[in-house]
Amino acid sequence: MIVFDSQSPEASAALGRAIGEAAAPGLVIAFLGGLGAGKTTLAKGVARGLGVRDEVTSPTYTIASEYEGRLPLRHVDAYRLRSADEFEDSGGELWLAPDGVCLVEWSENVEGALPRDAVSVAIEIGPGTARRIRIEGASLEEAPGFRAAVDRLRTVHEAGAET
Repeated sequence: MIVFDSQSPEASAALGRAIGEAAAPGLVIAFLGGLGAGKTTLAKGVARGLGVRDEVTSPTYTIASEYEGRLPLRHVDAYRLRSADEFEDSGGELWLAPDGVCLVEWSENVEGALPRDAVSVAIEIGPGTARRIRIEGASLEEAPGFRAAVDRLRTVHEAGAET
């Protein structure tokens, strides 16, 4: 498990960017966290790390959005879905296609539809803009250079928090 303590939305987005840069085809990320936790902020960072140029927004009403980058990015908001069956009936198989990266906000609503090797990114809300972000899943934890990138982010953002 990798734990990153973010003190700002910018630090969270930078972590997301590192995730996007380390992402390989077939990566599925299951975001866990309450309303306002910063799931979409992380998703925007992942998109930047994948080279997506479009503005990334939460697909709450459309359920899913797709973006072009180094790899196709599929961003799913499962807030309105209540089961794995609803996810699959809404196009889940297409969103989880192995050629790209799939980010699933409110993943707990559709947990049974996600692959067993999905990476869990749990966000705990702290005081103010602080967030504790826990990343669990071999495809990211073992991605070349990812741990080093997270360590660099810690150093940069901790130094910035002290000034």
